[in-house]
Amino acid sequence: MLEAIDVRQEFSRRRGWRRETSVAVDGVSFHLPPQRTTALVGESGSGKTTLAMILLGLRTPTSGSVLLDGRPILAAKGAERLALRRRMQVVFQDPYGSLPPRMTVAEALMEVLDVHRIGSGRAERQDRCAEQLRQVGLGADTLARYPHEFSGGQRQRIAIARSLIVGPDILILDEPTSALDMSVQSQVLNLLTDLQASRSLTYLLITHNLDVVGYLADEILVMDQGQIVERGPAAEILDAPVAQATQRLLGSLLFVDPATRKLFADAP
Repeated sequence: MLEAIDVRQEFSRRRGWRRETSVAVDGVSFHLPPQRTTALVGESGSGKTTLAMILLGLRTPTSGSVLLDGRPILAAKGAERLALRRRMQVVFQDPYGSLPPRMTVAEALMEVLDVHRIGSGRAERQDRCAEQLRQVGLGADTLARYPHEFSGGQRQRIAIARSLIVGPDILILDEPTSALDMSVQSQVLNLLTDLQASRSLTYLLITHNLDVVGYLADEILVMDQGQIVERGPAAEILDAPVAQATQRLLGSLLFVDPATRKLFADAP
């Protein structure tokens, strides 16, 4: 569905009379299987956030290409670019900073519908907003309130609703629970799992937290110094990591109920 081909990102800066070049992403290639969760993991500075910006079309790489169903994202213009953007949305890690503070929840969601020209009128768009909030576990009374009136977990649910309201196929999840406490993390992860099943979503999970990877991911890509140094099924990599970068990331996993596949914040 989404494919990166030999993506490279260089940054250049002047130091004194010389210009230095650093490489943030170094010849990365991979594809996302549809309706699955692929985790892109790595330590801070490994290049995963830069790669995410390129995939979203927010940064132009030095070389390489990104394809969505075989169509180049970076070269798309106008209506075609808007249509491609609608198919791929992002959930950021900070629920406090990702929502406009001076807009009500209704205004924040309606703004997205306006940009993508979805809905025939205000009443239809309002109904769409209320239904999307219901799907993330929030009532219609949420619409008239401002982001500061909600907890971190509720804000992240609103942010997820804002990303889903245009009907994307792919969600890029950039550390979606790192700003939340443990019990709220489990609630949001369970919500993401339920939404993926009900809406046939494809996820790219960007994180350094293998607790989250162990619960959500089907496959893992490990980045280190701008390159993918290990890839494969999540269970295999978590059980027997080969790359040193993966071994450094390994920590204790959260507890999963094998009967329900729901996440516990603490051991039973």
